Amino acid sequence: MLNRKILFLLLMMAGGITQAATPLAKVSVIAEADRPVAPAFEIENLRGGNSSLLDYKGKLVLLNFWATWCIPCTKEMPGMETLWQDYKEQGLEIVAVSVDEGSRSRIENFSKMFGINFPILLDPESEVSDLYEVSGVPTSFLIDRNGKIIARIVGTEDWLSPGAVSLVQDLLAQ
Repeated sequence: MLNRKILFLLLMMAGGITQAATPLAKVSVIAEADRPVAPAFEIENLRGGNSSLLDYKGKLVLLNFWATWCIPCTKEMPGMETLWQDYKEQGLEIVAVSVDEGSRSRIENFSKMFGINFPILLDPESEVSDLYEVSGVPTSFLIDRNGKIIARIVGTEDWLSPGAVSLVQDLLAQ
C-alpha cells in the first residue's frame, strides 16, 4: 500500500496525472444562449478575508484550478500573470483556486517566488473544485461578464500564445 502511495505522489509531482491541453484556438466556446451559470462559491482569499465569484461580476474571469506541487501549473502561471497585467484594465480577472492541502505558507511562498499578483483563493477541501467537477489540475474556466461559463480548458495552456491572447481580446470586446 505504501508503494502505491509513493508512486501516486511521484506521478502527481511529475505531472503524470494532469491532462494535456487543447490549444485555445481549438477550444469550443459555448454559444451565449447556451452558457450555463457558473456555480457560486465563497472561499478564503490568500490575502485575507473571503472572496466569491460575485466579486468579479462584470468582468471576464479566468478561473484556474491549480496546486503548488503541479509542475504543469507552475509552467502556466507566469503567462497568466503577464496576461492579467496586460488586460486587467480592460476587464480581465484571473482567479487562481489552489487545491493544496495543509500549509498556507507554501502557497504564499509560491506566489512570491513566481511574482503572482492576481487573486489566489484557497480550496484545501476541494469544495469549489468539486462544484466545477475538476478531476485534474490545471483546469481553467472562462466565465463571461454575466457569470456564465464560456469554456472549460483542461490541462496546461500557454496563455501568451496568439490563440489565447486573441480569444481573450475577442471575449473582452463582447
